[in-house]
Order: sequence, then C-alpha cells, then structure tokens
Amino acid sequence: MKKLITAFTFILAITFSAQAQQVKTVALEQTKGEFTQKEVKLSEGSYVFNITNNQAGTDVGFVLVPEGKDVSDAKNHIAAAYVTKVVAEGKTESSKTVKLEKGTYTYFCPLNKTPQYKLVVE
Repeated sequence: MKKLITAFTFILAITFSAQAQQVKTVALEQTKGEFTQKEVKLSEGSYVFNITNNQAGTDVGFVLVPEGKDVSDAKNHIAAAYVTKVVAEGKTESSKTVKLEKGTYTYFCPLNKTPQYKLVVE
C-alpha cells in the first residue's frame, strides 16, 4: 500500500510540474493613458498576465474580452485575466492563469482610460 501511495504521489507531482511549465507569462506595461504594447500575438495555451504601472498617474488594471463581445459588460470579461490586485505606480501585479484558445481578444484598462488593443491567439 505504501508503494501505491508513493507512486500515486509521484505521478501527481509530475503532472502538476508539467502543467506549471506550460503556463507562460505575458508582460504588459501601462503609462499615462496607454499600454506600451499596442498588439499582442500569442499561441494557444495558458498564460499569466503581469501588468506593470510605469507612471500612469493612477492605479491600473487589466481587462480581456473575446472579440465581438460588449467590452462594457463585465459578464463578457475573462475574470481570470483581471490582476488580483490593482496596480499602484511603480508596481507589477499578476492575473490568475488564463487559458486562451485561437481567436482575437480585446484588452484595455478602464482605470487608466486606455484605448482598446488587440490580442491575437494563433
């Protein structure tokens, strides 16, 4: 029984390790009224978004919405993509893990009043 439990624990550890390695990070920076990255292209997969506030003049956040959905309706937002804490000046905060499928998305920050930008997953 001990060997069975040990083998099961080992398999779980390998599975979690493999999944953790597959999560990629996307670093985005905001300045006053804009993101410095105007368009992002990614491959299908799991991502964490790191949002940096580089003297935006206000706290910032991050909203990601599938193309064609009303960006003003929070029901259409990909909630896992929200940063887990608003980003103060000079700080970086992260989202939860977001699984992105092929398609086009819109990203923006309502706190910093940025334009809407395109994120393409190929």
